[in-house]
Amino acid sequence: MKKITLDARELEHPKPLAMAINILRALEEDDYLYMIHRKNPIPLIDLAQEHNFQVISREDTEGIWHILITKNPSVDLKEYLFV
Repeated sequence: MKKITLDARELEHPKPLAMAINILRALEEDDYLYMIHRKNPIPLIDLAQEHNFQVISREDTEGIWHILITKNPSVDLKEYLFV
């Protein structure tokens, strides 16, 4: 799996959502988006799930959110989450 990282912690709304959507549009079957954010991006998660993407979202001990999204239904995203 190829990881495509988007660190959105310093970006202001709506830039993280727009950037993530562009990445998802170009995402290949064996890629996944790894987004780091200061909050849980519910609109992005909802949109991805509506389009049948797999999504996992976890908050670490420092309050930083780690969001992984892939098109591939056979991938266990928990294997790529180190939080």
